Amino acid sequence: MVESSRQQRRSAAASTRRLAMRPRLRRRADGHALEPYLYLLPHAALFLIFIAYPVGFGVYVSLHRWNILSDTQRFVGLEFYQRLVTPGTPQFEFFWKTFGNTTLFTAIVVPTLIVSALGLALLLHRPIPGRAFFRAVFFLPTILSVSVMGLLWRWMFENRTGLVNVMLDLFPFTQAMPFLTTVGLAWVPIIVGTIWWTVGFNMILYSAALASIPSAYYEAAEIDGAGTWAKFRFITWPQLNPVTLFAAVTTTIGSFQLFGQSHVITAGGPLRSTQSVMMYITEEAFTRFQFSSAAAMSLLFGLLLLIVTGFQFRLTVRDLGRGRA
Repeated sequence: MVESSRQQRRSAAASTRRLAMRPRLRRRADGHALEPYLYLLPHAALFLIFIAYPVGFGVYVSLHRWNILSDTQRFVGLEFYQRLVTPGTPQFEFFWKTFGNTTLFTAIVVPTLIVSALGLALLLHRPIPGRAFFRAVFFLPTILSVSVMGLLWRWMFENRTGLVNVMLDLFPFTQAMPFLTTVGLAWVPIIVGTIWWTVGFNMILYSAALASIPSAYYEAAEIDGAGTWAKFRFITWPQLNPVTLFAAVTTTIGSFQLFGQSHVITAGGPLRSTQSVMMYITEEAFTRFQFSSAAAMSLLFGLLLLIVTGFQFRLTVRDLGRGRA
């Protein structure tokens, strides 16, 4: 009995010591309460300086009639936003025209880039001779600046001396075409040049994703008698859905930010048919010095881009969930 009571007292004392030491150990493990926020501070500072403050200042400018030569800026409320939704105003006409141009460019370029990049990745995933060389060839254009790319494709599609028109003149049933000065045709060098310029990046993403798919999946499918299309549909494509989501969202955002290609190749012409929203906003701000109007356009365009990207993200995530199910 005595020995049993001694053991109980010892265990009770040990439990008391452990309970007393637990807050001290927790404090040592968790550290100072402000420590997690210190790790977030650099990113938060950059976010406030380069994103939050410019957006907030843009909202302020869009609500005032901004004049850089004046000390006071008159408050006008939503006047510049009303001009963007009021038919008959120059801002309404040109903003939505250039937005349509940008949407057309995005609708053509994004699916083409996704399909072509996936096709190249699948082709170069096979053990063919020179596979690394061809991957490098397709990726190299991505390191060029937009000005170099634009000058190259402008030269290739020059109305008289361009390489494309010289080649067309060599065939008896074709003739040179004024690509750069014809509405509709002016999009050809911009779209083709953009695809050539950026397809390599998405191809590398798909190549890395294909290399990460376990070969056991395909071996099991072959045992079950699955063909090439069945293996792509039920194995390859579902495994590539996360990469497709990333490529689709980033390519869409990049395409809506079209500026350099149109500026260098066609200068937005002919008749503003290839002028993008970014080009028109830049013209409104730095050519006409209508900073308030340009700020309102930028914020509205950013909101539209956020809606489009969110809708696209939701659709792709839903498809990703179905593929996993």
